[in-house]
Amino acid sequence: MDPQAFIRLSIGSLGLRLPATALTAPKSGTHAFSSPCMCEIRLRGFPVQTTPVPVISSPEATPDSHSTACSFYLKKSDLKALMAPGCFYASSSCLEILVFTGRKDTHCGVGIRRQQIGTFKLDVGPEWGEGRPIILFNGWIGIGRNRQESRTPLAELHLTVKLDPDPRFVFQFEDETTLSPQIVQLQGTTKQPIFSCEFSRDRVSLGSSSSNGFSTEIERRERKGWKVKIHDLSGSAVAAAFITTPFVPSTGCDWVAKSNPGAWLIVRADPCRSESWQPWGKLEAWRERRGVRDSVCCRFHLLSDRHEGGELLMSEILINAEKGGEFFIDTDRPVPDMATPVPTPQGSGDLAALSPVSGGFVMSCRVQGEGKCSKPLVQLAMRHVTCLEDAAIFMALAAAVDLSIEACRPFRRIRRGNRHSW
Repeated sequence: MDPQAFIRLSIGSLGLRLPATALTAPKSGTHAFSSPCMCEIRLRGFPVQTTPVPVISSPEATPDSHSTACSFYLKKSDLKALMAPGCFYASSSCLEILVFTGRKDTHCGVGIRRQQIGTFKLDVGPEWGEGRPIILFNGWIGIGRNRQESRTPLAELHLTVKLDPDPRFVFQFEDETTLSPQIVQLQGTTKQPIFSCEFSRDRVSLGSSSSNGFSTEIERRERKGWKVKIHDLSGSAVAAAFITTPFVPSTGCDWVAKSNPGAWLIVRADPCRSESWQPWGKLEAWRERRGVRDSVCCRFHLLSDRHEGGELLMSEILINAEKGGEFFIDTDRPVPDMATPVPTPQGSGDLAALSPVSGGFVMSCRVQGEGKCSKPLVQLAMRHVTCLEDAAIFMALAAAVDLSIEACRPFRRIRRGNRHSW
């Protein structure tokens, strides 16, 4: 399997050093700063990322050199776009970091105005496309200017900006998961068959079935018994996902609620025992109702003996129920709706029994909304794959995420003499 080239642009080791007068002046003064300090990190063509910046009070102290505030992942087309001239912008794009005091929110309906301290800019250069590790900036730099003393920096920002090769394998299900499609690896315009996907149900409903493999008879009040097996090209099952907790409507409503989520067990083939499975992960899913837009929440735990309770939370993502979205595992990517921070994988046993790895991107899976033809597109970090079986387990997880969109559809009440599919 040949990976596609990706580059990880990471910004970390953030810290802000303010003049003593800025910390002690009254709020009405020129240098009055409120806490906390935040920054917006911008790169053309990518969503703006917001992250806090700790204030460093000691002149000798420096921020944690191993901390990562955010990352951008660039493929060849992204680099080409950044370096290309445009109609309304200069040919040289830049990484831009705007530092503010205070949060961008409201209090009692009144907007709280943020104060911009300064800006850091770093131009995109030819070295970005060389595909080798490189530190673009590391250390302190003055940002902003004192109005009274124009040559004096208003504050100093500490940061580390670096590029690292981060190649990925890209896979796609060639049809809907329920139709047991082939899974191909994408490399440019080339498609190489890698796996096959087998979907089944324990109980077959009486009557006809719809084109997506689900019954059009009066719907049951539970969805269970769904199975997905991932086979290699020889036909051997190497990974699978099984519903272990049925998707059922919660009391007083017609949808799967957070209080009683459905759950999948993600397993991999036991290399020592034929027809046996080793538990690898657990995916829970439920429906979130927030205003007019519904979402499906997918929460993934890695099953690991190295952690207390045997479960390690790796991801909790909201996916738009109508339009679809992206499920991902990425320890550098902030998820605002997630209550518990995602830990950094510490070594081989934390993911797929591979060589020790650092944090960062692990996998992503893009799926369509309910009722739409979904052909999951999966990206997987190369460093987590040493053999075909390692990739297969993530395909099983991707299939479970895709099927959870349908499993979390509302259970509609059936009127007498009328039949509906869900």
